[in-house]
Amino acid sequence: MRKPPRDPFGLDISSALRGWDFEAGQVNVRLIRGADGRPKLQLRLDLGLLQMELNGRPDGKRPHHAATELDFQTRKLRRHIERQGTDHGFTLTSSDCQALREESAMFYHRYLSLFVLEQYEAVIRDTQHNLGVLDMCHKYAKGDYDRMCLEQYRPYILMMHTRARACEALRHNYTRTAVAYLRGGIKQILRLIPKERRSEAREHSHEIHVLMDMLRQLRAQLPPDPRVLLKKKLTAALAAEKYEEAAGLRDELLALHTAGQQPRKKKRRSNVEPLKDAMNPAPEPPAPPASASPAAEASTPPTPRRKRKKPPEAS
Repeated sequence: MRKPPRDPFGLDISSALRGWDFEAGQVNVRLIRGADGRPKLQLRLDLGLLQMELNGRPDGKRPHHAATELDFQTRKLRRHIERQGTDHGFTLTSSDCQALREESAMFYHRYLSLFVLEQYEAVIRDTQHNLGVLDMCHKYAKGDYDRMCLEQYRPYILMMHTRARACEALRHNYTRTAVAYLRGGIKQILRLIPKERRSEAREHSHEIHVLMDMLRQLRAQLPPDPRVLLKKKLTAALAAEKYEEAAGLRDELLALHTAGQQPRKKKRRSNVEPLKDAMNPAPEPPAPPASASPAAEASTPPTPRRKRKKPPEAS
């Protein structure tokens, strides 16, 4: 029996996968140092791996000599506005939208992987990029399909963007800022839904459930609002006909209300304990856009889990 020919060019990736088994239902991610000396991001798949750059486009390319396809189209739009004085007449062809969708699928894999590694600022950057792709296609695409194709992913991208901002705020102990980010993200998602369906969406939207769960955990760790406590005591005092006590409580409430209208002093950082599960990756995400490559679709990771393994440096 003839032996298979040797691999003189080092194309076989078996050595890169050795000791790094694929785990179904998990996202296995690691950082390595590439042959060019720069760090790379690797995502383990059942039949291999995806390797991505940490900055610029994940595939390292510069379409049309621009940092990204979105950057190229944004510059075209800016030049059109400079010439015409308006964006009227600027359109994206079907091939333009296809290129933007393919780029957004790459960014999707990278921001999901970066969330596992708790690199929240990079997640914010990449989710903002994909929101920009959605905005560009929705406003300027010629055809209905190209305008609406990616809109189904907007709630999920907003959720990941919001979670990353909240987690980054918690890293610096800005708990109330994290709460504000979460509330704002929930409102953004709800605004995508017609008013008559928003109550139903609160119960059935996966993205809202994720943000609400994180918000509830944060609120449970914050100190109670003294006005809420005073109102409860006031209600109890009135029910018990303790009018003198109720008058004192009402005066305290009025004093707090008056103080709240005065210019506030700079607040100190909150030393609330780290949020339970706040740093955990998102639950099962939607599939990447239909325009993504077969390899990208096959790699759609369900429930992410952090896994750090440092392989030998690439030779």
